[in-house]
Amino acid sequence: MNRNWIKPAGLAAVAIAIVGGFVYALREEPALVDTAQVSRGPMQVSVREEGVTRVREVYTISTPIAGHLARTLLEEGDRVEAGRTVVASIHPLDPPLIDERTKAELLAARDAAEAAVRIADIERVRVETALRLARDELERALKLHGPGIISESSMQKAENEVDLLEAQVDAATATINLRKAQLASAEASMMQPTSAERGTEGCCVNLHAPVDGVVLQMLAKSEQAVASGSRIAEIGDPQDLEVVVDLLSSDAVQIAPGARAQVSDWGGSAVLAARVKRIDPAAFTKVSALGIEEQRVNAVLELEDRDARLGHGYRVFAELVVWESGDSLRVPISALFRAGREWRVFAVKDNRLREVSVTLGHMNDEIAELLSGLGEGETVVVHPGDTLAEGSLVAPRGQEG
Repeated sequence: MNRNWIKPAGLAAVAIAIVGGFVYALREEPALVDTAQVSRGPMQVSVREEGVTRVREVYTISTPIAGHLARTLLEEGDRVEAGRTVVASIHPLDPPLIDERTKAELLAARDAAEAAVRIADIERVRVETALRLARDELERALKLHGPGIISESSMQKAENEVDLLEAQVDAATATINLRKAQLASAEASMMQPTSAERGTEGCCVNLHAPVDGVVLQMLAKSEQAVASGSRIAEIGDPQDLEVVVDLLSSDAVQIAPGARAQVSDWGGSAVLAARVKRIDPAAFTKVSALGIEEQRVNAVLELEDRDARLGHGYRVFAELVVWESGDSLRVPISALFRAGREWRVFAVKDNRLREVSVTLGHMNDEIAELLSGLGEGETVVVHPGDTLAEGSLVAPRGQEG
């Protein structure tokens, strides 16, 4: 049997194997990618910010006059009745302490007032003596006027003198009263505070609760001197709550009164429904945690669901709906990338990549509204890497091999 063909056949097989190895080694390997599908479904765009609850109507009790505030027995959380519960009692202030210099000045003023009283007394005695003399002269003039010894003018002069001196006596009496009042004022200014306890009969003003509700905060509890207008307590109904959320002004202009909202992360497991009641017309400047000045606007939410555990000043997180749709074509945000001014995605067809320009509408943190470029059910690459390009061979992760 002729065996001459065995050696050439073996060499040919080896050559084929070597070429096949090179071809296999140089073949295109598919890149492993994560994929998602373009789908239809509900979508909403919302703004999530931290907020705080507050009683809708807070009544602040303040002092109408300066005085000495008595210690109150009310505590935060106590219920009060309008017009009946005494929130605070204000007594008259004690006179101030007198130093040596002031005391000497007050003593001198008192001595001067006492001297003025004595001078007024002496003046009245003088005027009264002159009045008695004038009355005696008038009696003699009346006796002499009858027989015609003195003239009519002399008679009238005597009568006018009596009237004038009587008026001077009245003036002297009034002056004495004035000087005595000045003396009493000087003596009162020297009074020092005493350690005697104040009784209820010395109370000037009782401050009553203006509405039925609960004491939210006692701003002045201990006995102390207070000025007019000092805040004593805050009263309100903790069941009548609203939520205040400060938004970036750029977000606030997208939200209208009546927009739907949700309140979460308040401590309970339930998510509370709410509505935007109003957006404040004026913004304010707030410095962020990064030290950046931001223009913020307060949005007030009206709670539709309530929980008795929520109170005044509690921290919450509110999610305010800017836009929502029940049926939108959606694409994951992670599939998008920029190419100049366009948004693009890598679509997968027959395990090959196709770079597609898309038109987007609304966007949230997870998905974007797809207006054009792709259809429902098409597959896109999420988190595309820098090595991917048009026409690249890919395989969905988990389906390789």
